[in-house]
Amino acid sequence: MATMQPHWDIFCRVIDNYGDIGICWRLARQLVAEHGRQVRLWVDDLASLSPLCPAVDASRAEQWMQGVEIRQWRTDFPEIPVADVVIEAFACELPESYIGTMAKAERKPCWVNLEYLTAETWAEDCHGMASPHPSLSLTKYFFFPGFSTQSGGLLREADLLQKRDAQPSKKSAHEPLEISLFCYDTAPVGDLLDALERMQQPSVVHVPPGKPLAAVMRHLSGDGPWQLGNSRIEPLPFMPLDDYDQLLWQCDINFVRGEDSFVRAQWAGKPFIWQIYQQEEDAHLIKLSAFLKRYCAEMTEEDGRAITNMFATWNGAESSVADAWAAFLEQSQGIGRSSRAWSRKLALESDLATRLVNFCAARV
Repeated sequence: MATMQPHWDIFCRVIDNYGDIGICWRLARQLVAEHGRQVRLWVDDLASLSPLCPAVDASRAEQWMQGVEIRQWRTDFPEIPVADVVIEAFACELPESYIGTMAKAERKPCWVNLEYLTAETWAEDCHGMASPHPSLSLTKYFFFPGFSTQSGGLLREADLLQKRDAQPSKKSAHEPLEISLFCYDTAPVGDLLDALERMQQPSVVHVPPGKPLAAVMRHLSGDGPWQLGNSRIEPLPFMPLDDYDQLLWQCDINFVRGEDSFVRAQWAGKPFIWQIYQQEEDAHLIKLSAFLKRYCAEMTEEDGRAITNMFATWNGAESSVADAWAAFLEQSQGIGRSSRAWSRKLALESDLATRLVNFCAARV
């Protein structure tokens, strides 16, 4: 473990649902538990953190949870000493008063912009890049999570895979196929439900609240649960982060979205279908292609084709969901073996929190 000053400030603005705050909360508690850092997590919307960590009281502006000091990020930001390391999550823009205090500090903090995850090769070239402030004696560094040694790595707690592997395996091959369905409301959910209804194999589909459940309810009457042929569609209550991890381990196939659930699905080592966050001018499809190139590199041609077609269809390609889903299911055993191998390969690399600690230690 690197030797450095232990106080960190992490700033997070909640932009879209729970992805950004989920990543920041995972990082904050890991820095405390595994690296002995003192972490203060600034969140502009505490109500978004409460479902992920139910012990958090959204009405309290200051509280401690799992060793992390949680503070509400208000417009009237208090005058406080700056931390040794300052994490600006996803270019959220620090308070001007805090930046001014940083500039006046005799010992300048290590200022890091934690970027979004991408498999694109350009991110490896930009990882760790320094950006001097235009008018103040401060430097900000760009830290890119990624899938290679040249990147910032992926969030992974030290005991995560051990906990995953300790989960009991399925008792019988005759048990229903279990599927988790976490998606944006733009996903072709109705077409998937129609395909599930025509399946001979029994299945159970777990649907979290919010956009996934709303998409299901637009296609089906009532508020569930629903029986579609041999498929049972079951709404879920909101799950804290650790419970959601266990759901991913439990299911045979996971539909995930954005960044946080996308990464956790890879650690689950199960077949998954990813809906990437949509961007203007279809920039997200370039990111999707970059990931698939890495993910499918060592798979059989048939498995890679089934994954690529299902991902494309789920992300808006004008093709048949039913056909892509049928091909994905046909190759699911091979895809499952490849997913497990991919998880093992990623686990050979050091995790994001460790790389971040070591990166900042050299700059404080």
